[in-house]
Amino acid sequence: MKIQNIIGLLISITIFSCTDKLEIQAPSNLTTGSFYQTAKDIDQAVIATYDALQNQGQYGFNFMMYMDIRSDDASVESPTNVGGDYGDIDLFQLEASNSVVSNSWNSCYQGIQRCNIVLNRIGAIQMDETIKKVRIGEVKFIRALTYFNMVRLWGDVPLVLEETKDPFDFFTVGRTPNAEVYAQIIKDLEEAATALPATNDLGRATNGAANALLGKVNLTLGKWAEAVLALNKVSGYSLNADFAKNFGSANENGKESIFEVQFKANNTGEGSSYPNQVAPVGARALVGNIGTQRGENIPSKTLYDSFETGDLRRDISIGIFENRINYAKKMIEKPLTENNSDLNIIVMRFADVLLMRAEALNEQSYVANGEAFSLLNQIRNRAGLASLTSVNLPNQAAFRTAVYKERRHEFVSEFQRWFDLVRTGRAIAVMNASTSAFTVEQFELLFPIPLTAIDAINNPKILPQNPGY
Repeated sequence: MKIQNIIGLLISITIFSCTDKLEIQAPSNLTTGSFYQTAKDIDQAVIATYDALQNQGQYGFNFMMYMDIRSDDASVESPTNVGGDYGDIDLFQLEASNSVVSNSWNSCYQGIQRCNIVLNRIGAIQMDETIKKVRIGEVKFIRALTYFNMVRLWGDVPLVLEETKDPFDFFTVGRTPNAEVYAQIIKDLEEAATALPATNDLGRATNGAANALLGKVNLTLGKWAEAVLALNKVSGYSLNADFAKNFGSANENGKESIFEVQFKANNTGEGSSYPNQVAPVGARALVGNIGTQRGENIPSKTLYDSFETGDLRRDISIGIFENRINYAKKMIEKPLTENNSDLNIIVMRFADVLLMRAEALNEQSYVANGEAFSLLNQIRNRAGLASLTSVNLPNQAAFRTAVYKERRHEFVSEFQRWFDLVRTGRAIAVMNASTSAFTVEQFELLFPIPLTAIDAINNPKILPQNPGY
């Protein structure tokens, strides 16, 4: 039995820097006994929680496979890459032995372990109490974000809220009902929203980020009033007049950005691999002739064709290389070196808040030409499209469909589509209408628990597999 195969670096206490935007350098040769002594130590431990989000198993790359490529909006150009494990995600041929899924499971729990280390130890550290409160809020936000992604990917997951000091303790932690996981996510976010400031150091979470994520969690649960309440608290952000100004390293952390996972080229291990990963095979010009191109995100023709005439977002989000193949334009720029770009990954921006508010308000009660229409039309007008009124959308169902359409076109390649399909109950119908290559079944709305975890614990009463796998 190899513990590392189950929890990866779950029990690791090695601290890594996240990005120089947070102005932290990585300490070396540190142990739990010698490290957690000062405010500086804690701050670097907090940076390590941000770093976990940057890992390949999460926003470093794999989440794109689950949240975009899994949907009808994109596919991988070469399904045999990574031994076929990416292609199996795309083509709904997933098995519990998939190495990509195992990597993400381990990465998420590594990040949760880092969060729990901070939360369990920060109380004993002598430091400025205001800063301590903020650091606790940041870590609770990151833990909530990680569990939110996990519960949507795997359903019931082990809810671990204490630092794991003995790796064998993890073998006794069973799957927690998703209602309990969601309750903890909401608790963490409510506490984070209270603790966090309206503005923070570049790249760090704010109360706006906590409330925006809380709104999304409640929207996912169908708690419309609670979603509106949280989203109404998100302030200090505004739409960029130019949609294109949200994307590319030159525009990162702008006025519309609520939370981004930070990447920095030329900072060992901190650069983004996305430009090289998603550029179509042979499209060397798109990455300045630097490195290889792997074609891991090819936007679908049906997505491209679904845009209304005059929608400015289409050609900003999707390019066509040599008139033959679509590419994820938002995610491509010239890297410094191969797999080493400044390109951040946007987790939330203000447009999402507006569309979530519009959706939640409409689900509470359809109001002809009410506030929900105003919110929806802000997004449409920015995209160069005419406003919609109750003449166009005469009832709740019509408005709901319009919001879904705007979300699809607003958030191309922004890790939104798959979860939008699942939470709105449309995934099976939409996916099966999009292809004849495979048929999506109900059980495939969740991912398999990694076989490494199943085999190591070897007790289906503690860690059973998701049905169908």
